[in-house]
Amino acid sequence: MSDFAGMEDLLQDFLIEAGDLLSGVDNKLVDLERSPEDRSLLNDIFRGFHTIKGGAGFLNAAELVNLCHLTENLFDKLRNGELSITPEAMDVILAATSAVREMFGFLESGTQPPPADPDLMARLKAALAGEPIAAAQPAAEGVGLPLPGEPAWDLLYAAVAGKPATAAAAPSSVVPAAAPAKPAPAEEIIKAAIGRRATDKPGVSGPVGRRDSERQRDNSIRVDTARLDQVLNLSGEIGLTKNRLNALRSDILSGRNDSETLHALDLAVSQLDLLVSDLQNAVMKTRMQPIGRLFQKYPRIARDLARNLGKDVELVLVGEETEIDKTMIEDLSDPIIHLVRNAVDHGVEDRAGRIAAGKPEKSIVRLEARQEGDHIVILVADDGRGMDAERLRSKALAKGLITDEEASTMDERQSYNLIFLPGFSMAEQVSDVSGRGVGMDVVRTNIQKLNGSIEIRSQQGKGTTLIISLPLTLAILPVLLVRLGEQPFAVPLAMVREILPIDPAMVQDVGGKATMVVRGEVLQILPLSSLLGWPQERAPQYGVLMQAAELSFILAIDSFAGREDAVIKSLDDFRPKGVAGVTTLSNGQIVLILDMKELLGTAGDHRGVPRAALMRSREALALAS
Repeated sequence: MSDFAGMEDLLQDFLIEAGDLLSGVDNKLVDLERSPEDRSLLNDIFRGFHTIKGGAGFLNAAELVNLCHLTENLFDKLRNGELSITPEAMDVILAATSAVREMFGFLESGTQPPPADPDLMARLKAALAGEPIAAAQPAAEGVGLPLPGEPAWDLLYAAVAGKPATAAAAPSSVVPAAAPAKPAPAEEIIKAAIGRRATDKPGVSGPVGRRDSERQRDNSIRVDTARLDQVLNLSGEIGLTKNRLNALRSDILSGRNDSETLHALDLAVSQLDLLVSDLQNAVMKTRMQPIGRLFQKYPRIARDLARNLGKDVELVLVGEETEIDKTMIEDLSDPIIHLVRNAVDHGVEDRAGRIAAGKPEKSIVRLEARQEGDHIVILVADDGRGMDAERLRSKALAKGLITDEEASTMDERQSYNLIFLPGFSMAEQVSDVSGRGVGMDVVRTNIQKLNGSIEIRSQQGKGTTLIISLPLTLAILPVLLVRLGEQPFAVPLAMVREILPIDPAMVQDVGGKATMVVRGEVLQILPLSSLLGWPQERAPQYGVLMQAAELSFILAIDSFAGREDAVIKSLDDFRPKGVAGVTTLSNGQIVLILDMKELLGTAGDHRGVPRAALMRSREALALAS
C-alpha cells in the first residue's frame, strides 16, 4: 500500500515541479562551477533547495527535508560570503542533488525515502563547518537489486562483464534502512534491469520499484492556455459551420437546389475543411514541448563524466526553445545521453592531447536543436580528434564485421557508419563508460523507430558531428499511397526520393538481382509483392526510388493512389511484422502503413505480411473505430 494514500495528486504535482526545479539546479551548479562568484546563481540554487524542502515537508518526507535543509544551509553561507566554492565542495553538492533525485525515485514508487548515505551527510556537514571535505567513500558491498531510482543498467553491465553485481557498479547516495542484502546473481540483476526499463512508463509494475496507475506522471503534459483557447475557438466555429450545413441540408431536401444554395453549400464545406485542418494543427501543437526540458539533464552528465576522465569539457546548449512532440522527447532521452557521453569520452582529447594539438585546454561539446521544414534536427558536435576512416575499417575487419572486399569499396561516410554495427567498438578495454559495442547500434535503432535518421560528419583533428533528423510529430505521417492490384498501402513520404516508370528494357540482371541505372547509380529493384510475401500477379509498372538508412532501392508497385497526411493508429494487440500502423483514408478505406525497414529485414526469408494478417489488422482498426 502506498505511504501517500489520499495525497496522490499532491505527490504527483510535487514530483513534476520538484523534478523540473532539480534539473534547473543541476544546470545552475555546472554554470556556478565556471562562475563561482555569481550571486544570482547562488540565490537561484538556494531557492531551488528551499522550495523542494517545503514541498517535501507537506508530504512528510522527513529524510528528504533533512538532506535539502543541510544543502540549503550550505548555500546560505555561500551566498552570504561566509564560505567559498571549491572543487571538493562542488563534488559534495552535486552528490547531494543525485541523492535528492534518488529519493524522488522512492516517492515515485509510493514509499518514503530512507535516510541519505551517512558519508554524504558527514561530508555536507564538514563543508557547512568550513572543514576539509573527505573524499567520497565507495558504497557498501552487498547491496542487492537496484533501489527505485538507481541506474539498474550499470549493474547489468557489471553482471555481463563478470564483475561483482554490487553497489560498487552503481554507487548510490541513498542507503536502505534495512540491513543490506547479499549480492544478487547476474541473472537477477539482468531481470531487474529489464524490469526497471519496463517500469519507465507509468502504470507498469516490475521487480524494481512501482508506479501506481493513478500517477500518470510521464503521460502528463503542460499546455499553454492560449493554445487551449485556440482549440476552443475553433471547436466553436466548427459547431457554427455544422449548423449552417444542417440548414443547407434541410433546404436541399425540401427541393431547393438552385445555384445560390449549391454555392452556399460549397462555401460551407470549404469552410469546414479549413477549420478542421486548423483544429488538427492546433491539437498537434498541444503535444509539442520545448526540447530544453530534455536538454536540462545533459550539462550535469557531461560535467560529471569529464571530471571522472580528467577532462575539461563545456556542454553548450543551443535551440532549447525548439518544440518537439512530447512522446518523442521520452524516447530521445537515452540516445542523446549516449551521444553526449561518447563525445566526452571518445570525441574530445584530454588536456595533454589538446595542448599537443595546439587547441585550448577546454573542449566544447555542442548540443543543438532546430526546426527545418517539417523535421526537427538535433546535433551533437565536438571539437575533438575526429574520426579516422581507415582505423574504423581496420577495426571492423579485425572484429570480422566486414569483409576485405567490403572494406576496399567503402568511402568515408560508409566507414563512419561502421560504428553503428552491433559489437563494434574502438575501445581497447571495457570501462564503465564504453567498450562493449552495444551503444551506437541501439542509438540508431531507437532513432529509426521514431521514423528518423542519423548521419555522421567528421574531420580529423577538427571534430565530429552527429546529426539526428526527426519528424515534427509521430501522430501524423505524410505518406505515399501505392497499390498492389487494387489493394492500397502507405509508405512514409520521407523515404521517397522520386517516382519513375519501370521500362523492362532498362532492367538489368546484376548478380542474380534485377537492377536499374538511375543517373549513374545502380539500384536494386525490390517488388513490394515479394517484400510482403505475396504472389506477383503481373509485371510492376512503376517504381518508387526510396532511401532507407544507407540503402537506396527501387520499390516496384502496380500503381499509385496519391499522397495523404495519415493519422496513425497503432495495433498494440496484433501487429504483423513490417506494419508500422494503420490509417483511415478520406473515403473511409482502411490502409496499412508499412515499416519499410522491417520489410527489408524480412526480404530474404519470405515471411512478409500474409493476407490473413492484413485482414486481421483491418478488422482490429474497424473495431477500434
